[in-house]
Amino acid sequence: MAGEITDTGELYSPFVGLIYMFNLIVGTGALTMPKAFANAGWLVSLILIIFLAFMSYMTTTFVVEAMAAANAQLRWKRWEKEVEADSSENSDNESLSPDGYENSEVQPILSVQRRGLSSPFEIVERVEMGQMASMFFNKVGVNLFYLCIIIYLYGDLAIYATAVPLSLVQVTCFTGNESCGTQAGEKNDTDACWGNIRRIDAYRIYLAVFTLFLGPFTFFNVQKTKYLQILTSLMRWIAFISMIVIALIRIGEGKGEGKPPMADASGIRNLFGVCVYSFMCQHSLPSLITPISRKKHLTGLVLLDYVLVLSFYSLLCFTAIFCFSSGSLMDMYTLNFSGCRPFVPAAIGYFLGLFPVFTISTNFPIIAVTLRNNWKTLFYRDGGTYPWFVDRVVFPLITLVPPILVAFCTNHLEILVSVTGAYAGNGIQYVIPAFLVFCSRKDSALVYGPDSRNKHRSPFKQVGWVWFVLLWAFSCFIYVTANIILTDGNL
Repeated sequence: MAGEITDTGELYSPFVGLIYMFNLIVGTGALTMPKAFANAGWLVSLILIIFLAFMSYMTTTFVVEAMAAANAQLRWKRWEKEVEADSSENSDNESLSPDGYENSEVQPILSVQRRGLSSPFEIVERVEMGQMASMFFNKVGVNLFYLCIIIYLYGDLAIYATAVPLSLVQVTCFTGNESCGTQAGEKNDTDACWGNIRRIDAYRIYLAVFTLFLGPFTFFNVQKTKYLQILTSLMRWIAFISMIVIALIRIGEGKGEGKPPMADASGIRNLFGVCVYSFMCQHSLPSLITPISRKKHLTGLVLLDYVLVLSFYSLLCFTAIFCFSSGSLMDMYTLNFSGCRPFVPAAIGYFLGLFPVFTISTNFPIIAVTLRNNWKTLFYRDGGTYPWFVDRVVFPLITLVPPILVAFCTNHLEILVSVTGAYAGNGIQYVIPAFLVFCSRKDSALVYGPDSRNKHRSPFKQVGWVWFVLLWAFSCFIYVTANIILTDGNL
């Protein structure tokens, strides 16, 4: 069982790993950042995104350290089984003390060295976050972990289910000159789309079609292929580079409309949630980092990736807020280039308008199956099996129905992204990595001794950094919640 769960897969070079990690971080959330930047002000946005990038980098190093500790624990348990097997064959074997930990500081290390590893903390087996939670957390902690992951995946699915119909409405709904309006397709939901059919009606029709086509995948198993990943990554790069180049050309010609303020406190809440969501990668790090062939400079590699992502986000957002006025920026930035923009070639406009449709549609079934499996894991009991109806019908339905209902009720993408990032994203990006590294350090000290050296230990090794992350996460939770309550009270 362990061998199947921890299968590493095909190895690749550190440079390929850097590209994969960049593609993982730069996703759908980046398309909602320009509007959030414009609403919060360019100076506040720049300061906050730099700080959140630093915090995300810190917790990423926490997860890497916990991965190394989890690998060490797997080797320790494997060594224990070998000793128990030897003891059963030879009752005179005295290599293991009655409590099983007498030689804990020597024997596991020797066992690892016999396998050709220089340290028990080598990351050679893929240990996902759920497995790490089972290793280092108690039962309550494991259940809270899965609950946080499930809420985040629900938010992901709701965002995907909203983005695709929203993009299709913008590309296919033409109502004369109104199709060129800055807010057409986003705020004017009651405008006509096709005859007597309003834009909001067209949005819900596309949502129904989207559900009928992609929803059934929730009831089966799907796998992401290598070539599909290459295709979507290529489309992502073409789309982002096209938007940046077009915006730069327009600004260079002196036709930029944007005059963003330096700071606007009312926009910070959404900006925070969007930025947290846009730096999300911690939950996928085990599958991404484990196959890297040479991990000697892994911390530096991760730092370089974050610098590149931060630079890319800043370039995308600053070109956007100075090219378009804050009132014309849409929730999905690609929609600013679709329709009948005279400065955008028609082919590029249609490609950018449909870009989220292609890329998100390939990810929706994968996220849905992941969420379904997490629900099964949360309620799983050793030795138990689910009835056919529960396994094949109930779990897929509780996976698919809630996000589709949310997408049916609202098409405000920025709000969905900000809420998902501010709550579930807060837990996955800050709280869970902090507790993982804290508990894994205690476990490693118990098994390998207090002087054991984890070669992948985070640069933020003092316990004060862990408490700082938890304090920051708690402060963010309080701020966002209070802001929502106060905002709703003023409506």
